[in-house]
Amino acid sequence: MIDWQWLPFDDIPNADLYELLYQRQQVFVLEQTCLYPDIDGHDPAAHHLMGWQLVDGKRALVAYLRCLAPGVKYSEMSLGRVLTTPAARGGGIGRQLVAQGIAHAERLHPGHGIRIGAQQRLEQFYTSFGFQTVTAPYDEDGIAHIDMLR
Repeated sequence: MIDWQWLPFDDIPNADLYELLYQRQQVFVLEQTCLYPDIDGHDPAAHHLMGWQLVDGKRALVAYLRCLAPGVKYSEMSLGRVLTTPAARGGGIGRQLVAQGIAHAERLHPGHGIRIGAQQRLEQFYTSFGFQTVTAPYDEDGIAHIDMLR
């Protein structure tokens, strides 16, 4: 069972903020071997979706994404920094995460499209949520990406 928690940046407890930044570093910098500025200045303007689960009797962050309002990064609202931890993969948590993210983003900013900068290898995954590819593949930090709109 996942405990889903949506919080604006200023309401995230320090320990939870540390954990989400740690997990982003683990996945996007270390696992994907990308040296890039993960802390990019957008977090304070974002709403953060955190998925918590009990792992070995302790509360652990297993899924995460952030939602940015229209005009912050793109003219549309955006979902980004989408991750599931390695231990949580393969059980459908990623699908739950994206579904929760879309639903909440649409409540926050009704009537606006959602843009994502997706890793190209995940194109079919995001297509299953109604996203359509709107750019040719481009390199971002050594990984092929595409922009997708919903």
